Amino acid sequence: MPKLKFTPQFVKSAICEHGKRKTLYFDMDCKWLVLEVRSTKTATYYLRYQDARGTTRLLKVGDSRDLSLVQARQMADKYRSMIAMGEDPASDKAELKQVPTLYDFIHNSYLPFVEGYKRSWKCDEGLLRKHIEPVWGKKYLDQISKADIISLFAKHRTTHAPGSCNRLLILLRYMFSLAKKWEIPAIKSNPTEGIPLMKEDNQRERFLTSEEAHTLYEELKRSDNKMLQYIVPMLILTGARKREVLDARWEDFDFERRSWRIHTTKLGRPRHVPLSDGVISLLNSIPRFDCEWVLPNPKTLKPYVQIFSSWDTARNAVGLSDVRMHDLRHSYASFLVNSGRTLYEVQRLLGHTQIKTTQRYAHLSPDTLLDATNAANRAVGGMFLPFVAASDASTSQISIGA
Repeated sequence: MPKLKFTPQFVKSAICEHGKRKTLYFDMDCKWLVLEVRSTKTATYYLRYQDARGTTRLLKVGDSRDLSLVQARQMADKYRSMIAMGEDPASDKAELKQVPTLYDFIHNSYLPFVEGYKRSWKCDEGLLRKHIEPVWGKKYLDQISKADIISLFAKHRTTHAPGSCNRLLILLRYMFSLAKKWEIPAIKSNPTEGIPLMKEDNQRERFLTSEEAHTLYEELKRSDNKMLQYIVPMLILTGARKREVLDARWEDFDFERRSWRIHTTKLGRPRHVPLSDGVISLLNSIPRFDCEWVLPNPKTLKPYVQIFSSWDTARNAVGLSDVRMHDLRHSYASFLVNSGRTLYEVQRLLGHTQIKTTQRYAHLSPDTLLDATNAANRAVGGMFLPFVAASDASTSQISIGA
């Protein structure tokens, strides 16, 4: 390990000792600076120091082709100052090497974790694959800043509804929260903090009339997806959630007791759905496949991952582009209320824990409201009929005069 005073000329001409793989030269002017010359004729600057445990370590400063001798000495002095302050310059580099790319974090950490408990993990996978990985997949996790997220969020909301934008932000917020909780190196804070969610109009009223439901069903029978004509009626006739229907197994149905046991609901606990005559008839009409699923994809014999494309085609064909698939559950509740069922009954059938949630679905058709106001008129009897007659006569005179 030769010691000598480094000069630019020496650095340029230094060679590896014969028969060795590498030779280390030590600078006499900057005693912690080392020049490693390999048999491949490459020369690299290193800092030689002792860490807090007294272990001698070499920290790479840079290639001699990229750094001048002056620059190398300046960087070595900087690292020495860090060491004097009790810091280990190598720890930062080692930590950075452990930071995964966003793609690696998603597929090696996040998805395997949520797949074990989160029923909507496939939705997460789809959002990440479509909207996140193409933008940041190759970025290291610590390189994604709050400004990056704000920019993506702003761009996303120009083409997507507030609810879609919020789901994306909530997903990113949860991912970075886990990264911080799991102590992923260099993740000291959550870059989504302080970014507000958009206001959503969750009280939008849209439910099918019986005529629309019939028109939609006729179109479903013409769909290229032959299972859609069973899936959509199952949603309308039971009020179940899309994933509950798509994941239904034959073993979940007790035809004798006319009951469907949904094992894992949105609330994480099972519930029983009574089977109406219409649902029994529908189930008996579904073609059987050699699998456990009631409504499988015929190509895979597994539950559909998504059916949006065929659903979107069908609804647009009959002018129902504003009807979302979840509105079918909404419609089921409306049909119940409009037929005179109580909110308590609707609450039990939909599996709601709070009556407040059920009230959101309790929309009444204009005909039902008209029946209600006529009932009020009948209740008070004919005592106000003279005023009604006088009003009609007055209106008639005005019309004639006009």
